[in-house]
Amino acid sequence: MNQCLICDQRLEMKSSWRSLFLLIKEKKICEECEQQFKLLTGPICTVCGRMTEEPVCSDCSRWQNQPEWKDTLVCNRSTYEYNDFMKEVLAAFKYRGDAELVYVFKYAFENTFKKYFQENDMIVPIPSSKERLYERGFNQAKLLAECLDLSIYEPITRLHHEKQSKKSRQERIQTKNVFQMTSPSAISNQNILLIDDLYTTGTTLRHAAKILLEHGAKSVSSLTLIRS
Repeated sequence: MNQCLICDQRLEMKSSWRSLFLLIKEKKICEECEQQFKLLTGPICTVCGRMTEEPVCSDCSRWQNQPEWKDTLVCNRSTYEYNDFMKEVLAAFKYRGDAELVYVFKYAFENTFKKYFQENDMIVPIPSSKERLYERGFNQAKLLAECLDLSIYEPITRLHHEKQSKKSRQERIQTKNVFQMTSPSAISNQNILLIDDLYTTGTTLRHAAKILLEHGAKSVSSLTLIRS
């Protein structure tokens, strides 16, 4: 019996000869849960993908006005809004170790990638520290990257530090760079697409992008599951 991966409600599966031959997504969640996810639609910031009527939001303007960070990240695009329902699902996925929930997001996440990015971009998931990887048993960013069914590269590593979720907004922005380069030759002159679960202040993504650019990457953009 197929059950919703979120609420465990039984899924009503409608099969047909057509579904056997066409590429139709397999349902992983019930309609009630699916309707609570909110896709990002409408006008967005051209840099970070936040929903706004302004071409560039105030956060991105501040980043661009700092010489150290100007043009570090070409753009970010995200699939979902960060509402209360998504907050609970993300906690189950990221902090309570329910890795199977990645299949809930696969179809929509793939569509966001196809809408904004190219298959010849180098896919680089934001790495977890060894301690965080041991704690969770998986890297959620890498699971999301695997949803794209493309080659994945891991040229950077991450030092252990306090969880970003426990920091204030200002503390996140002021965090020291925790990324280190391990394979500089692999990224030379490459257009890189970073993958992560959540864009909050953009600090994590810009820190990773800065390291990649300093070691020869041509450009860095990012794709995240959620824009908070």
